[in-house]
Amino acid sequence: MIRIGVFGANGRMGQALLQATEKATQSQIAGAFVRPSSTFYQISVGPIIGSTACQLAFSDYQHAETDAIDVLIDFTLPQGMLTHLEFAVAHKLPMVIGTTGLSADEFAKLQQAAKTIPIVFSRNFSVGINLLLNLVQTAAKTLSDDIDIEVFEAHHRHKIDAPSGTALAIGEAIAKAKGWQHDEVARYDRHHDHEEKSQNEIGYSVLRAGDIVGEHTAYFASMGERLEITHKASSRMTFAQGAVRAAAWLKNQPAGLYDMQDVLGFK
Repeated sequence: MIRIGVFGANGRMGQALLQATEKATQSQIAGAFVRPSSTFYQISVGPIIGSTACQLAFSDYQHAETDAIDVLIDFTLPQGMLTHLEFAVAHKLPMVIGTTGLSADEFAKLQQAAKTIPIVFSRNFSVGINLLLNLVQTAAKTLSDDIDIEVFEAHHRHKIDAPSGTALAIGEAIAKAKGWQHDEVARYDRHHDHEEKSQNEIGYSVLRAGDIVGEHTAYFASMGERLEITHKASSRMTFAQGAVRAAAWLKNQPAGLYDMQDVLGFK
């Protein structure tokens, strides 16, 4: 049995993580952490996630009983995640991180922390998306060099970073397979272009609307045919279940920085 503490437990993803932890046969909720100013603070977790078994209340992580926690999970925004990461390092607790939109400096801090504790960091914890990352690499290696490559993604209106972390992960996987430096070939805006696109680039397009959980498509198009590899998520539970799976895998790993490809044995 793995005991999991969840940061940002009052949010939509946080509640999904609590539900996934509660439903998994090999895990249990050891902490549901919120700010003391939150309306959820000190109220019972069970009724919020539809559980009659969970007797915990939402609490402040700074007063957590760390001996009762095996792994922490964090899908909060970058600034909050970094604060939580300091807590994890101080108490030598493994951490699963699904925070997106990290700057180079923020990611460097995550890498530094991984020298002390084991961390699984992934932009997407869906098993399907991680399989897609393998498929797009196969396509990039197999198809001819005159192929046009584009990545499309759609999310709900509240998502802040664009392109999404998952879209970037798809583009980076393609660039790696092609032997390209991603930052040199990524195109985010063609507003001022006055010439035909190059085949040595990866274009990104973004949609933000309504309550779309997450859709990603990699396009490989040539004159005469088009290959589309698509993943559509209909529930946040897909990501939450993957994160809980990652937490169970991470519990006994040595310090280091891992990703969902490691968890699934794709590497």
